[in-house]
Amino acid sequence: MPVYNKLVRDLIPQVIENSGSRFSTRILDKSEHLTEVKNKFYEEMKEFEATDNRKDALEELADILELIHAALPIFEATYEELEQIRIAKKEKRGGFNDGVYLIEVEDA
Repeated sequence: MPVYNKLVRDLIPQVIENSGSRFSTRILDKSEHLTEVKNKFYEEMKEFEATDNRKDALEELADILELIHAALPIFEATYEELEQIRIAKKEKRGGFNDGVYLIEVEDA
């Protein structure tokens, strides 16, 4: 039996059960959950980096967004709060839409 030891989507046990396979799971405590969300985020970022087409890129971005939604309750935060912070940072420093690539800065 393959051993995964990783965070999976909440309905994966049902998918496995419906396929007739056996499995074992456990519910993570808050600190373990955060650690595994971070690990999964890194995994999904690597998968996003490897994409070369629109469909796969959007699938990986959706996974990343789902992980953001999973992390928020761990910090007792809402998506609206996160969005307010994002907007405030964008208003102060801009976004990443223009593709500005900083090469170097000479000290004044």
